[in-house]
Amino acid sequence: MNHNKEFPPDKNTFTAYCFADGIPKAPHWQQMLGVGKTRLVGFHRPRGQRDQLLVDWGNKRGEKARTLQRQTGLPLIRLEDGFIRSVGLGVRGAKSCSLVVDEYGIYYDASRESRLERLLNGEPRPESPFAALNRNSLQLDDNAVLARARHCMDIIRAHGISKYNNLPELQEAGVNLGSKQNKRLLLVDQTLGDLSVAGGLASEDSFRRMLDDAINETANKAGETEIIIKTHPDVAAGKKRGYLDQGKLAEALSSPRVTLVAQAVNPYSLLAEVDEVWVVSSQLGFEALIAGKPVRCYGAPFYAGWGLTEDKVAIPRRKPRRNLEQVFAAAYFDYCWFFDPDTGEHCELETVLDYMALQRRMFKENAGQLICCGFPPWRRSYLRGYLQSPWNAVVFENDIDAVLAEAKPGQKVLFWGNTATGEQRQQLIGKGVTVWRVEDAFIRSVGLGKYYVPPVSLVIDKSGIYYDPRQSSDLEILLNTAEFSSRELDRSSALITELVTQKLSKYNVGAAALPPLKTRPGQVIILVPGQVESDASIAAGCPDIRTDRELLEAVRAAQPSVFILYKPHPDVVSGNEQGDYRRNAALADLTVTEVGIDDCIAVADEVHTLTSLAGFEALLRGKRVVTYGLPFYAGWGLTKDRHQIERRRRRLTLEQLVAGVLIRYPRYINLDKKHFTSPEYAVRTLVGQRDKQQAQKISAGRWQRLARKILNLGRSIYYGWRSSF
Repeated sequence: MNHNKEFPPDKNTFTAYCFADGIPKAPHWQQMLGVGKTRLVGFHRPRGQRDQLLVDWGNKRGEKARTLQRQTGLPLIRLEDGFIRSVGLGVRGAKSCSLVVDEYGIYYDASRESRLERLLNGEPRPESPFAALNRNSLQLDDNAVLARARHCMDIIRAHGISKYNNLPELQEAGVNLGSKQNKRLLLVDQTLGDLSVAGGLASEDSFRRMLDDAINETANKAGETEIIIKTHPDVAAGKKRGYLDQGKLAEALSSPRVTLVAQAVNPYSLLAEVDEVWVVSSQLGFEALIAGKPVRCYGAPFYAGWGLTEDKVAIPRRKPRRNLEQVFAAAYFDYCWFFDPDTGEHCELETVLDYMALQRRMFKENAGQLICCGFPPWRRSYLRGYLQSPWNAVVFENDIDAVLAEAKPGQKVLFWGNTATGEQRQQLIGKGVTVWRVEDAFIRSVGLGKYYVPPVSLVIDKSGIYYDPRQSSDLEILLNTAEFSSRELDRSSALITELVTQKLSKYNVGAAALPPLKTRPGQVIILVPGQVESDASIAAGCPDIRTDRELLEAVRAAQPSVFILYKPHPDVVSGNEQGDYRRNAALADLTVTEVGIDDCIAVADEVHTLTSLAGFEALLRGKRVVTYGLPFYAGWGLTKDRHQIERRRRRLTLEQLVAGVLIRYPRYINLDKKHFTSPEYAVRTLVGQRDKQQAQKISAGRWQRLARKILNLGRSIYYGWRSSF
């Protein structure tokens, strides 16, 4: 798939002479090209040596850069953001996850060929001194390449992925075009000075001609064609000028069939409302092609001249006819380089598409006014990250009575677990409020939550909460109804392997070695994981047996000859929660407190539990699990259950269960970069944290517990303060 897109092994070889001081700060390109030193043109004069190169950003220096290239004979590399850049705007600090590196020209300058144009023309690429640029070109007639292009365009359309991805849909932006009665034509203005206009062999006259043609060609079809003009928000606010003359624009807008859209909106939400798109050189024209719209070009953007668009400017160099999949593949697979937003490592387009789709999906879910009720300061510090959206307002309140009194339809009110009563939740729902319940997810942290360690994952449930079987939850609905794709099941299988191989669990505490088990030959070993007896999952999901002691007695009564390994809950062992695990030890053959749960599961033949997550972790490790309560993983045909939930009517494979529980249901956060991430990266994060940290004993005295809490509370508050900027 990557057709040799590898970085050079001989890094730090070249010295780059840059035409602007911002270029050395741009990420990735120095690593790609093997640049060890950067110097600024003007302060330093290149001597034309073999280990030197010139670097400009796009075509900003134009003739100056070409003149110095002729004088020195050095390679001139032009850099530019790729076609899918970031979530937010670069001017506001959003880091780019794509890059164009062009040794011939730049894609938006049609006055000379670019590397993209050469690729689409089928021209051979000469040997480059930069190893990263000496890769095999895509075969644009390869069926696998074309199928991959179609798949990626499907993802882009489905999630509205564009160059920038923090823009709202039309409705959220307050744009109301009304019901569509007639054909709609979209005209796209650009900001004055946009280099792609002159580079696209166009000028201000091109925009005037586009508007005149739109008015004149539809003049005899009044009432049949609506004209929508999209201009930049800064133009409408008077901060910048557009190319469309304000006088002509005002004259056009006097017609009832001409509408101006000046708000910043997601391009695909606007494209969904129109039938045809006219541009000069805007990238919106290519996005219109992806959206299946006819496009007319009054300039020469990179996608014009290949037979895909109606062109008002001829580009004789562009000879072959190319289909949309070929142009997309050349532009997005070969011409652009992409970098994993989590790791910064080179990746394929699909990784960035998954990332952008995830951010947009979470932004949409979090849109609106969110009122978080009763969350202590240390939870607030990280909760903002899980609720982030460019289109919301997050408010924290302590007084639930005030929230109940002031609640308004359309608001979203969030509670931690069961901190609100069922009656209070119903009062809010009755007022048209959406109630969300928040809880730690299943891969949480290295360290206990009671020590204020922030989690890498949370669940936010709009129906109930996963540990309370008395009503359906989002997770239960998902597991009952979801169709999981083959890709999700492959991810699920890989996650299971990684979790088991890395011995990862929810809290990842306990480093002592498991002592030898004094078992008889053939004796069955049953692990009984302890729980905090005041835990909400026991109160909600255990009809009869509700304590560690009762569970141990039930296991011994049912199977007197087995070897019982008892591991009390870490929060009880640490002293953070009440519980007399020492008294229970007499009912087990061996009690361990400082041993990790993975080591305990590894030696067990069976795990018997009330509702502990250890039962789910045992399923991942292929163990037989018996449940005495009603945990979220019971009732799907994978466990032997003392009690049944009639709502759970589906038989699941382990991969399907994991796809629902670990991939679809939780939210994961990159705590360093403060964006939503994948479960795979969360696992990678926890493994790294665990390997770096010195193991602490779970049991701790009062002052040790206090010291740990103060340390982590300080870290959480600092993290929250840093996240607010």
